[in-house]
Amino acid sequence: MSKKKIGTKIRKIYDLRHMVRTSIEIYREETAFLERKEGVYTPITYDQLGHDLDALGCALFERGIRGRVAVMGENGYFWALSYLVAVCGLGVVVPLDKELPAEEVKNIANIANLDAIICSDKLVNKTEGIDGVEVIPFSRIPELIEEGKKCISESKTTYLVAPIDREIMSVLLFTSGTTGVSKGVMLSHKNICTVLEAAAGFDDVGPGDVFLSVLPLHHVFECSCGFLAPLFVGGAIAYCTGLRHIIADMKDSRVTKIMCVPLLLETMYKKIWQTAKKQGKDKALRAAIKLNRASKKIGVDLSKKLFSDIHNMFGGRLGLFICGGAAADPEIIAGMRDLGFHAIQGYGLTECAPVAAINLETCFRDASAGLTPKYGELTVMDKSDDGTGEICYRGDNVMLGYYDAPDLTDEVIIDGWFHTGDLGYIDDDGFLYITGRKKNVIVTNGGKNVFPEELETYLSRSPYVKESVVVGYMNDAKRDYDIVAIIHPDNDALKEILGNRYTEQDVRRVLKEAVSEVNEIVQSYKHINYFVIREEEFVKNSSRKIKRNASISEEAKDKYLKLLNK
Repeated sequence: MSKKKIGTKIRKIYDLRHMVRTSIEIYREETAFLERKEGVYTPITYDQLGHDLDALGCALFERGIRGRVAVMGENGYFWALSYLVAVCGLGVVVPLDKELPAEEVKNIANIANLDAIICSDKLVNKTEGIDGVEVIPFSRIPELIEEGKKCISESKTTYLVAPIDREIMSVLLFTSGTTGVSKGVMLSHKNICTVLEAAAGFDDVGPGDVFLSVLPLHHVFECSCGFLAPLFVGGAIAYCTGLRHIIADMKDSRVTKIMCVPLLLETMYKKIWQTAKKQGKDKALRAAIKLNRASKKIGVDLSKKLFSDIHNMFGGRLGLFICGGAAADPEIIAGMRDLGFHAIQGYGLTECAPVAAINLETCFRDASAGLTPKYGELTVMDKSDDGTGEICYRGDNVMLGYYDAPDLTDEVIIDGWFHTGDLGYIDDDGFLYITGRKKNVIVTNGGKNVFPEELETYLSRSPYVKESVVVGYMNDAKRDYDIVAIIHPDNDALKEILGNRYTEQDVRRVLKEAVSEVNEIVQSYKHINYFVIREEEFVKNSSRKIKRNASISEEAKDKYLKLLNK
């Protein structure tokens, strides 16, 4: 069990409505949101948020829209406002992935007994054929706000004092899945406020900070940590207008902090080095890093001066990347720090609203998922010979259960402990290390555990590997698994060394070297025996995480069998 805990609450909040109202009172003149209008980021103050929230809530309440309200659309102020309106007095908010097919939107509407869906205008067509559900497009929100102002002037303000029970389901989150089998995670105000109170005391954060919102808001990581947490401490949230525009958005919003997934962090890091190489500045960059490391040892950080061009490219104020969703490569984290950007990672699950462990800017280990927050406990159960076991967690942020699925709930919450399905260990100082998913681990006939995620991390360090998925295929002849890497190469990087007219054999030669480099640094039982090339990118969910099951195709297995039988 972990020995250290982190997080210091700064003010007590009873529910999300109390959180928002107290923030509006404290930070009334500060900027709450930055949203592009006609190409320019326009500020929305906490004061305006307060007026819009009250007015929209009163208008919807007086129209009889109460109960379970879904929110679906692109990241933006109207999404955030709709979420807050729903959870602060209408009833239960149900954030939905805007990428869901219409059939699954309909299924979830029926399963969750939705009363209303607030969505972007271009998604209204996905709600067709859903009976008994009021559909409100984002374009109607300004009109409803004006209607709500009239309600307030006429003292029709029941919404403002609608009772909120912090212990019951107030947020219903559907995990990714195929049509009809997504699990609904039930969270309460208490679950989320537990995380917010602790997160607010993690590091120096508050008014003046700008969080760039990149990840989809229906995911609990972005919603809790990139939306609700900044509002709690008086920060501002700027909305990214698309991954293609992320650099421009970072610069124009003058972002200070960003929530990201490892893929985004790795892509930005590789881009920095690719740009330096193209400009013939890679040697100078390495020399500057070496100089900065030496100066830091005597307490002098020259990052802003030595790497000013890089920092200015990101707006000049970016200081922190908070990485979640999957394990980040510790070499990338250390590399970003060399350039003057602090990058930390944490560990969370939808069922934990989401934070179960987190590193700090002042207390971190690059390879670790972090320390236990003050509100929870971590332990490792059913340890194997190598000391790893299933990561289990308990705390006030653990979900109420899976919606309408008590049997599934009982499978994962046992004696108060939530069994995460992840494998790892906790060191003597309380830092959590994640080795992989229980369902992904490859167990050799000698009883050794091979974690695909570890090998994928090593492969990603090659500039010629854009993405990879490692699997185990049973080799009947040797009665054991072959470790096989399915690799999607980085074609731009390959062109730089092979030219425009390269063959598959040229690619195999380059990738074979990348695989050999991985095999040189891991134990022999972890060696990648074969690799196959995947031409297209892997299938991903909306938060840019690879869907392993959808990505491991029969085509990949056929390619492996052909190599095996050569």
